[in-house]
Amino acid sequence: MGPSTLLLILFLLSWSGPVQGQQHHLVEYMERRLAALEERLAQCQDQSSRHAAELRDFKNKMLPLLEVAEKEREALRTEADTISGRVDRLEREVDYLETQNPALPCVEFDEKVTGGPGTKGKGRRNEKYDMVTDCGYTISQVRSMKILKRFGGPAGLWTKDPLGQTEKIYVLDGTQNDTAFVFPRLRDFTLAMAARKASRVRVPFPWVGTGQLVYGGFLYFARRPPGRPGGGGEMENTLQLIKFHLANRTVVDSSVFPAEGLIPPYGLTADTYIDLAADEEGLWAVYATREDDRHLCLAKLDPQTLDTEQQWDTPCPRENAEAAFVICGTLYVVYNTRPASRARIQCSFDASGTLTPERAALPYFPRRYGAHASLRYNPRERQLYAWDDGYQIVYKLEMRKKEEEV
Repeated sequence: MGPSTLLLILFLLSWSGPVQGQQHHLVEYMERRLAALEERLAQCQDQSSRHAAELRDFKNKMLPLLEVAEKEREALRTEADTISGRVDRLEREVDYLETQNPALPCVEFDEKVTGGPGTKGKGRRNEKYDMVTDCGYTISQVRSMKILKRFGGPAGLWTKDPLGQTEKIYVLDGTQNDTAFVFPRLRDFTLAMAARKASRVRVPFPWVGTGQLVYGGFLYFARRPPGRPGGGGEMENTLQLIKFHLANRTVVDSSVFPAEGLIPPYGLTADTYIDLAADEEGLWAVYATREDDRHLCLAKLDPQTLDTEQQWDTPCPRENAEAAFVICGTLYVVYNTRPASRARIQCSFDASGTLTPERAALPYFPRRYGAHASLRYNPRERQLYAWDDGYQIVYKLEMRKKEEEV
C-alpha cells in the first residue's frame, strides 16, 4: 500500500463522523413531523365524530318539525282547494243572480224619445238595416273558455279567416307593426317554439291599433295616411283602410274612412281608432268621432270596394268599453273597469231592429288575466278569438233566436 492510498483512507475516515450526525438529525426531524401529523389527524377525527353526533342530534330534532310542516302544508292545500271551490260556486251563483236579475241595458231615456243620438244624417245614416241572410241569432251566454297560450305583448290580435278553406291562424302582435305571423293550423300555434312553425307576411304600411281583420283571403287594416307638409291639417284625424291580398302580398285597394275627427271608440283601448268586424252579414267597422264623443258608431262596409254602405249612431257608451264584435247584424260591446275586473257585454245594438235592448242577454265572461285588447267572432265556429294581456283565448258561445225571451 503506497503513501497516496493511506492518505485517502485517512481522509474518508475523517468525514464519516459528520455524515452520520446529519442523518441522525434528519431522522429526528422526520419523527417530529410524523408525530405532529398524527396529532392533527387525531384532532380531525375527534372533530368529525363530534360533528357527526351534532348532525344526528339536529336530524332527530328536525324530523318531527318536518312532519308537522308537511301536515300543515297538506292542511293549507286542502283549505285552498276548499276556498277555490267556494269562489267558483260563488261566481256561478253571481252569474245565476245576474241572469235572474239582469242589469238595465245601456239606453238613455232621451235617446229613446228622440230616436237615438246624432240626428245629422249623411247619406244612409241611421236607417234600418236590411238583412242579406236569414241569420237571426243572438248570444245567450258564454258557454266556456279555453286558454291556448301566451304569445307576444299585452295588445294584439289573433284570428281565423271565416271565409277561408284552410285552418290557418293569423297572429298580429302589437298596435304598430307591419309583420303578421301565419300558422298552418291551431296545433302548430300551441307548440312551445311556435314562431319557428310560422311564416311571416309583411305589409307595406304599419297598422294602427288592434282593429285588423282577416276576411276572404285579405287582411283589412287601418293606417294613418301621409300628412301634408308640416303635419296637421285635415288628414290629422283621419285613417285609411287598406285591403291587402295575403297570397299575392299586394295592396288591392285603399280608402280614406269617411269620418272626421276620429277618436278611440273604446275608453280602455286607447290605441284603436277603427275596429273591423265580420259576421254572417259581411264586413263592419266600429268607430267614434268628436261629434258625439260619448257613444260608439257602427258602419257597414263593402268588402270589395271598402265603401261605406250605411252608418249608425248607437246608444252604447265609450266609457269603460274595451272591445266589441258583431253577430247577425248586432253589435255587442264588452265593458270592464280600469282596474282589471270581470268583463261583461253590457250594451247591444241591432242594426236591423229585430233585437231590442230589453230582450238582449248581458252575459259575463269567465275570469281572465287583464282586459281584452281584441275580440274576433268566427261565424262558422260560433266562437270568439280573444287577446287578453298577451294570452290567446277561445270563448265558445251559446246562441238563441232573437225573438226568444231572455
